[in-house]
Amino acid sequence: MRIPVDTVMVQQRADSFARRSIKTESKQQGLRLALSMIDLTTLEGKDSPEKVRSLCAKAINPWEGTIDPPLPSVAAVCVYPSLVRVAKHSLQGSSVAVASVATGFPSGQYPIDVRLNDVEEAVRAGADEIDMVINRGAFLSGDFGEVSDEISRVRGVCGTAHLKIILETGELETLENIRIASELSIRAAANAGPIKDGEVFIKTSTGKISPAATMPVTLVMLEVIRDYYEETGIRIGMKPAGGIKTAKQALHYLVMVKETLGNDWLTKSLFRFGASSLTNDVLRQLVRQHTGRYAATYDFSEA
Repeated sequence: MRIPVDTVMVQQRADSFARRSIKTESKQQGLRLALSMIDLTTLEGKDSPEKVRSLCAKAINPWEGTIDPPLPSVAAVCVYPSLVRVAKHSLQGSSVAVASVATGFPSGQYPIDVRLNDVEEAVRAGADEIDMVINRGAFLSGDFGEVSDEISRVRGVCGTAHLKIILETGELETLENIRIASELSIRAAANAGPIKDGEVFIKTSTGKISPAATMPVTLVMLEVIRDYYEETGIRIGMKPAGGIKTAKQALHYLVMVKETLGNDWLTKSLFRFGASSLTNDVLRQLVRQHTGRYAATYDFSEA
């Protein structure tokens, strides 16, 4: 039985997380945690091996200055399948994973055989994670069986790579649809085989459509993850992507995760930020806490 979504209550609860006061020591811990959860991304037509190598260098060492203790690396670098090998080589020996968008990103409208081949190529090239997009046209037409089958087939060719399922929530129109799509995606992934903790994520957006991640949308998705955990004991990951630009926003999201899912999800293996532009604001806040002053924007390389 599906649980209806009370839009007003979701909005009120999401707003409440943005009013929490975070003390200095907790703030510093939260900022370091947020930094470790970021997926740095370059998904442009002008992407080149040189740009990917530069992004990988920033992923490993986000700031060239000195802070004690040293800053963590980010969680992953996300690129198109054709640049996975470059990223894999550049990140060799680090803790940073290689993620790749596939399945006809960002539309998800390519023939299924083309999308599956996209995934297989990325995995062969060394991708640790696959970010797939669902077919929103099929979903909004009510063809849930087609959407479910495609997700199951994609997970079936992921091999050992983890799967992040992008709903593109800005196109799903209602919080009710977002809840249905979240439930469908998790169960479809499970149909392809048993899921271990963190092997499957649900993700808000491609970053190409507005609105992208919002706190009410993310809260609905977190509640689906909570309900699935209570039913099965399996921890599904969550990734809000797009629109999260400030360190303050990131801390609000972490508060929401903690209060909805608990401390177990406060790790990069179960929660990510898809927000490259967030990185430098988090760094600025961390440097300010360390030095007592804000660094200039040019003190940080572009994400």
